[in-house]
Amino acid sequence: MADSLGRIGARSAGVAVFAVSLAALLVPAAGLSPWLVAAPAAVGVVALTLDAARFGGRGGHLLAETLPGGAARLRRVAVHEAGHALVAEAEGVPVRRVLVGSLACLREGLSVGGSTEFEPPASVRLPLEDLRRWSRVLQAGMVAEQLLYGESLGGADDRALLGRLWGLSGHDVATAQREQRRARREVLQSLRLERQGLESRAEALLSSAPRLGRRSPAAA
Repeated sequence: MADSLGRIGARSAGVAVFAVSLAALLVPAAGLSPWLVAAPAAVGVVALTLDAARFGGRGGHLLAETLPGGAARLRRVAVHEAGHALVAEAEGVPVRRVLVGSLACLREGLSVGGSTEFEPPASVRLPLEDLRRWSRVLQAGMVAEQLLYGESLGGADDRALLGRLWGLSGHDVATAQREQRRARREVLQSLRLERQGLESRAEALLSSAPRLGRRSPAAA
């Protein structure tokens, strides 16, 4: 889900810059001290600098995940990663680890909101059946979101990786697109039948996800 979170961060930064610029014009015109803009702006710059240095620019996401709506935000991430994990197990693709939440990812040096890490394929040029298998696994997170929320917000990295695998395969674009659509339909059908298992897996991932101000279940 790194793509959707990144877009949100970029929009927030743009809004902040616009607000400060507008205030810099309006405050002096109203006869007020420029320090009313300068002081908060300086604090904001320091906060952004610390955020970039310590949290890789994800401090806002860490904070958002502690707020009342944070559980819903994290649950969507958990659903996406649970979809990957369940389909990978069914396809015999080993999963190294599943991370949910910005804090868990930052602890592993990742600047994303969630991650499922697989054992890489033995070769970059895969036979057709392996390409079909990876097409199901890599699209499973997006399909899981679609099933439970009606649309997918995450998955840009998944699509990019899948595109590279098919690009290296030597198959033409029409074949790649047809096989990916087929794989997506198969995953949707499978997860519909396993919806209860998908939701249970997502809840388990969510309950174990560390958050600021909350002790991890392992430490409790």
